[in-house]
Amino acid sequence: MIINQVSVTQLRDSLDGRVISAGDAQYDETRKVFYHGIDLHPAAIVRVRNTDDIVRAVEFARENGLELAVRCGGHSLAGYGSTEGGLVIDLSAMKGLEIDVANRSAWAEGGLTAAEYTTAAGAHGLATGFGDTGAVGIGGLTLGGGMGFLVRKYGLTIDELLAAEIVTAAGEVLHVDADSHPDLFWAIRGGGGNFGVVSRFKYRLREVDPIVGGMLILPATAGVIAGFVAAAEAAPDELSAIGNIMLAPPMPFLPPEATGKPIIMILLAYAGDAGAGEKAVAPFRALATPYADMVRPMRYSEIYQFTEGEAPPLEDIARSGFLEKFDEATAETILSQLQASTAAMAITQLRVLGGAVARVPAEATAYAHRRRGILFAAAALYEQAAETPQHLAWINGYVAALPHRAPGVYVNFLADEGPERVREAYPGATWDRLAAVKAKYDPDNFFRRNHNVPPR
Repeated sequence: MIINQVSVTQLRDSLDGRVISAGDAQYDETRKVFYHGIDLHPAAIVRVRNTDDIVRAVEFARENGLELAVRCGGHSLAGYGSTEGGLVIDLSAMKGLEIDVANRSAWAEGGLTAAEYTTAAGAHGLATGFGDTGAVGIGGLTLGGGMGFLVRKYGLTIDELLAAEIVTAAGEVLHVDADSHPDLFWAIRGGGGNFGVVSRFKYRLREVDPIVGGMLILPATAGVIAGFVAAAEAAPDELSAIGNIMLAPPMPFLPPEATGKPIIMILLAYAGDAGAGEKAVAPFRALATPYADMVRPMRYSEIYQFTEGEAPPLEDIARSGFLEKFDEATAETILSQLQASTAAMAITQLRVLGGAVARVPAEATAYAHRRRGILFAAAALYEQAAETPQHLAWINGYVAALPHRAPGVYVNFLADEGPERVREAYPGATWDRLAAVKAKYDPDNFFRRNHNVPPR
């Protein structure tokens, strides 16, 4: 869509931030998102500096009939941090962070990344649990739930959310918490970007540092993979574990003979006493002789070093869901499917949940999958878009072959898979309640560039 340039000039003049449109020198760089296969061309990108800028950008998009996308870190699997021909609100310049050490809380602007927040809070020995990748924006991650290295001890990121400031479709700025607009506060804890642009979040801070954490790389047999899940399920809540299974690419810390063989890269974080942490990680070390052992006492913020780096310049397909249980037959399926893939790289991730996540009632937030204990995600990375049909067929067949699959999907791991899959993210009463809140605060479905819940 072509925007009236007089209107664009007026928008530029009304903002503290910047407007970048096609033809500007920084346009192509600014429109990029994390995944290289997502190549969209917004009419303009508004790099906002404050809440007033967000209000003006929302009003501009609404008045000009533009589809609106909201971007923090740009890690949306579905590409919802951008739009073809619409307007992008880019929060990445909003980095304000106010840490209240005495009251163990922090107000954080929506453009911060997990690593930026965690490093600043870590200077006080404090942390809020976000995801497992430091470059991800806290905004989208929080709104969808938030699963990371503190998930079993302290729950999802939304379980640590105390309040938020949100700009609605009508351009209103609302403070939401358990007492003020509690319906909207419930909805933004898991309901994604359906309800507005969150400019600021207030989080609870926990005393965390130091932790015992890092990466452990083991040869991946069916027994080792099943043993990883069993060890993670049996571990104390202080320990959260993520396993990534793949055929080993060449890596400087792996022996050459491991290349091309199945490995499991285990990320571990024990938030507690160092001696107890060493005992908690011992069962993982005992599964097999490690190819690499980088688990040690560290500052919590150091854990992100193991997931740093840009996305490879490849196309990407991913699917995810939950498992009821795990056994060696499931592990055998994973290994056989990974070896059958023709992609440049195929990966399966396993996250063992439970702990604090499961102790929150399912109706307390819009994340409805509190009793699901194991999350899986499968991905294929490949060279050319023309290869997509063959890799899509592979990943769909892989997911269908997995034993013990459970209903539901975690919305932050959901690609662009159609409205029925969105319904799986928000089953039953959760969907109905979200649709009612949507009708109240966004009756025209203005915020629809997301895993959308239409107004009831």
